[in-house]
Amino acid sequence: MKEMTSKERFGRMFQHREADRIPIIDSPWEGTIRRWQTEGMPKDTDWRDYFGVDKVSTINVDISPQYEVRVLEENEKQITYTTNYGVTLRKFKEADSTPEFLDYKVDNSKIWFEETKKRMEEGTDRINWERYGRVYPEWVADGHWIQAGFWFGFDVTHSWMCGTETILIAMLEQPEWVTDMFDTYLNSCIKHFDILWDKGYRFDSIFWYDDMGYKNKTFFSLDTYRELVKPFHKKAVDWAHNKGIYAHLHSCGCVMNFVEDLVEIGVDALNPLEIKAGMDPILLKKKYGDKLVLHGGINAVLWDKVDEVTEAIIQNVPVLKENGGYIFSSDHSIPNTVSLENFTNIIKTVKEAGKY
Repeated sequence: MKEMTSKERFGRMFQHREADRIPIIDSPWEGTIRRWQTEGMPKDTDWRDYFGVDKVSTINVDISPQYEVRVLEENEKQITYTTNYGVTLRKFKEADSTPEFLDYKVDNSKIWFEETKKRMEEGTDRINWERYGRVYPEWVADGHWIQAGFWFGFDVTHSWMCGTETILIAMLEQPEWVTDMFDTYLNSCIKHFDILWDKGYRFDSIFWYDDMGYKNKTFFSLDTYRELVKPFHKKAVDWAHNKGIYAHLHSCGCVMNFVEDLVEIGVDALNPLEIKAGMDPILLKKKYGDKLVLHGGINAVLWDKVDEVTEAIIQNVPVLKENGGYIFSSDHSIPNTVSLENFTNIIKTVKEAGKY
């Protein structure tokens, strides 16, 4: 079989058909890229070209409340600033540090309804027309798989705007506030990507983050998912399908007990299948392999251990790739413990195990 473009490979996987090989994508940390550069990867080279993996490009829109971004304090080690979602963050300047969330402006329903929601009206100025007018033709010519970057639901509201405890309590005590936020964010995505679509931009799928799980558990019950979150997931899926494109959900943590419902509403692909949290890609393949594209599922903790990650790839990829429907990546991202040599060996092993 002749070598395919990324668009062709992904298309075959979503159609549950075989390709020349499985698609290979991932998300290296900033520190990982720097490490690879010190170990021999040229600084002016796209890492995807260097390793010969697939290219996925995403069109994003500013759906935030557009609060002022302002530096509050800064020194040689860290910076404290406000975000366009109204959150105050402290972040270490060293590569790959995790930010500390200090304060949330939108911590009650009153401020949401009286102020924040009014700041989220759609507009063409929220789209970076200059950038996408320049790069979109290049993506198309180069055969990229192109995603529309949606963001709505539990993830954006709890992690980046209101805080986890606030949202979890509100899901029980003020569900009308929570669902209004979910609806507002989703409608903003739909309206802006309708504008892009009408201007001639085409995407192959929508992709959205909605981290609903952690280790061995979900943040909320299946009943709560069905009542508060699922209707908005379905609305997004229906919008995509009405455009003739696919719906691709990213949910970290263990969401095994949600998968039946995700398949029911037509979610086409699920990522990242976090092994260390309790996800079971092989079981999912057996139960839903003809309906759901599985993306990820190779434990990132093993990626600096060549023998162990090689064994995991050889054991799992041949099963997961059967009849298409699989996209290779780690079960989260590529940490800076992974050397250039290790990743080169990983890609070589995947290309061999993942060919048809």
